[in-house]
Amino acid sequence: MKTRVLIVDDEPIARRGIRRYLAEHDGIEVVGEAANGISAAERINELHPDIVFLDVQMPDLDGFGVIENVDPENGPAPVYVFITAHDAHAIRAFEVHAVDYLLKPYDKERFAKALVHARQVFEQRKETNRNLEPLLQSLRSLRPLERFVVKDKRRIFFVPVSNVSWIEATGNYVCIHTANDSHLLRETLTRLEEKLAPHHFIRVKKSAMVNGACISEIRPMFDGVYDIVLAGGTVVTSSRRYAYKLRALLES
Repeated sequence: MKTRVLIVDDEPIARRGIRRYLAEHDGIEVVGEAANGISAAERINELHPDIVFLDVQMPDLDGFGVIENVDPENGPAPVYVFITAHDAHAIRAFEVHAVDYLLKPYDKERFAKALVHARQVFEQRKETNRNLEPLLQSLRSLRPLERFVVKDKRRIFFVPVSNVSWIEATGNYVCIHTANDSHLLRETLTRLEEKLAPHHFIRVKKSAMVNGACISEIRPMFDGVYDIVLAGGTVVTSSRRYAYKLRALLES
């Protein structure tokens, strides 16, 4: 299986140089390029590369910001090789677990050494992940969700679970609602219900759940149906099928 590489640098000539050096090595597939930090974070989350050659100084978001904006729930992190014209960033690069640091200008021998090292680290991590995966799967199932990772065209940001007042299903997505905004996530309501149970989210109908801490009023309507008034005035109507969950809340 080929090693999948993403090239990130705001200078086209630098990206071409990396491609040229990579072409001299067997078993390499360049899966994409990015010319700025925002695009880099998006491509890492989308393409899941094995190795990223990452320029430190770029418009909008630097290399350190790219790593901070990679979704930690989106699979194993890639191996990073930092590239920069300034050695002042070296210590910080290793603090964020970059496996090597290329100082411009570098020759193909130095590049080859960094690539070999990065591939070795990636293979070691892959073997470790393979051995730990059963345990990690078990731990993930037990760990409550603390925040949502939200992506749009220009950025990746986080929404604490406690800020979400209710969630509704919409096709293959869910829409999380806060006091001021709404965001679409590719997730199912059933899976979220399991993850959010420790946070007292309550399924009130097939297509919606509410944050119990945000309920300000419950109004009985008819035939076991309730209007649930949330902080801020939003009203979510329950269904009879899930009425027992609301009654359990009222009796607790």
